[in-house]
Amino acid sequence: MVTVPGGARGEVPEQAWAYDDVTAAEELPAADLTAGLPSLPFIGAALRRRARLWCATAAAGLLIGLGLTLVIPPAYQASTSILLTHNVGEDPTQAMQTDVALSQSHTVAERAMHKLGVRESAGSFLAAYTVTPVTNRVLLVTVSAPSSNEAVRRAQALATEFLQFRAGQLQAQQRLVLAALNQQITQTQQRIESIASQITNVSAQAASPAQRAKLDGLLAQRGQANGVLSGQEQATTEYQVTSQQATASMVEGSEVLDAAAPIPRSGLLLAMTYAATGLIAGLALGLGIVIVGALVSDRLRRRDDVAHALGAPVSLSVGSVHVGRWLPGRRGLKAARGRDMQRIVAYLRDAVPGSSRGAAALAVVPVDDARVAAVSLMSLAVSCAQEGKQVVVADLCSGAPAARLLKAKDAGVQAVSVNGAHLVVAVPDRGDVVPVGPVHRTSPRAQPEPVSEALAAAYASADLLLTLVTLDPSLGGEHIATWAADVVVMATAGRSSSTKIHAVGEMIRLAGTSPFSAVLVGADKTDESIGVTHTPPPRHRPIRV
Repeated sequence: MVTVPGGARGEVPEQAWAYDDVTAAEELPAADLTAGLPSLPFIGAALRRRARLWCATAAAGLLIGLGLTLVIPPAYQASTSILLTHNVGEDPTQAMQTDVALSQSHTVAERAMHKLGVRESAGSFLAAYTVTPVTNRVLLVTVSAPSSNEAVRRAQALATEFLQFRAGQLQAQQRLVLAALNQQITQTQQRIESIASQITNVSAQAASPAQRAKLDGLLAQRGQANGVLSGQEQATTEYQVTSQQATASMVEGSEVLDAAAPIPRSGLLLAMTYAATGLIAGLALGLGIVIVGALVSDRLRRRDDVAHALGAPVSLSVGSVHVGRWLPGRRGLKAARGRDMQRIVAYLRDAVPGSSRGAAALAVVPVDDARVAAVSLMSLAVSCAQEGKQVVVADLCSGAPAARLLKAKDAGVQAVSVNGAHLVVAVPDRGDVVPVGPVHRTSPRAQPEPVSEALAAAYASADLLLTLVTLDPSLGGEHIATWAADVVVMATAGRSSSTKIHAVGEMIRLAGTSPFSAVLVGADKTDESIGVTHTPPPRHRPIRV
């Protein structure tokens, strides 16, 4: 049966969860199967929680992009197009790829740099221009430079040097082929001379059938060689004529199609490009930080995770509660006016146990943020005092945040008045590391220790004892049983690790207190877990709705 605290005065809190009559057999262990597993809703919740971070990084990237437009202005550009003529027998696509490779070679870049008188590395000069084949005969050269005139000069020099280098390569190729053909002619001539020498030697020998057969063979070889030589000479002559014509046609038919000219640029478009690039980079960086941080974080946020680590049910969860010294309207007890803070106060009121003899005692144990616990506990104390109850508030936290809200800064037991309400505040001495309270509890682990007379007298005449205490694993928590019969733990989503929360729960159980519950502050709206554990829930007085 689902119930909610009755302190809300007629309204059902959206994130308030309280349970009674729940046994371990009725609980669903399947709730733990998805605990802590990353999913799209998990990442989405992390992005919503830290929207300020990735929005800030995106805005910073946008501003940096705009700043770079002023600090590092984009280079000026100029372009020129070159018309090329290829050999009729060549594949136009392959020939164009060869021309692109030639235009982007170190040789062309160095020749252009030498002509321009530019002193920089060939690599940086090559990186400053691009060559793009527009068609199978047209190349587009785009050059970047610090100024518009310099970009035009570089484009002109590149086009000129490329055409000259290409013409030289074509002529060199022609010469190499002719040299190879002439080499073949020379080798054939040498063979003919060798055969003629052999014929002379055989002719000088005595006539015989063998001599005649050998002479006939040599004469046949010479005739064959003369035929080969004649064919080679004719082919070489024909190639020389055709290649000279083809080379001349390729050289003379290749020229600058469009003279180098500056490329107009838009300052607004460049600024928008820089800004968009910075925005995307900043957004990606921020999203990456948030997602990676959420995946590697060991801080608990889900109700089920907190309840599992604490070993106690999360009976109430609220949204973010802002308590700050510098926030207007959020200083001191004014911070308790918020809706979520009122829900916490109402839950603490219902958590106060009934007492047949002596004062009712409740302890609030903050796991991380003692300020929220101090404000809610002091708001409850003032409210009860205004109803005519005798209230004693004990502040055992470092710095006494609860006592400071009531302007009680000195150690000891003292009476204070707030908004017409009279309370008694107890602050232990700094030397008292583990202060012992006035509540008499039988503990087999510890012997009774003396309590200050002033604290004992205040407790004897009080109707309610409210204690704010933080637990330190190095000191233990057995002393909490001398301050309260019931305990409420307050944790903030995403602030504490599972180890820390589990340690607080173990210290409370080792103290021998009754089953306790927890309040989760800053819970995600997308959290669908209910925060129930296998341990029995606290025996609070639920208000049925």
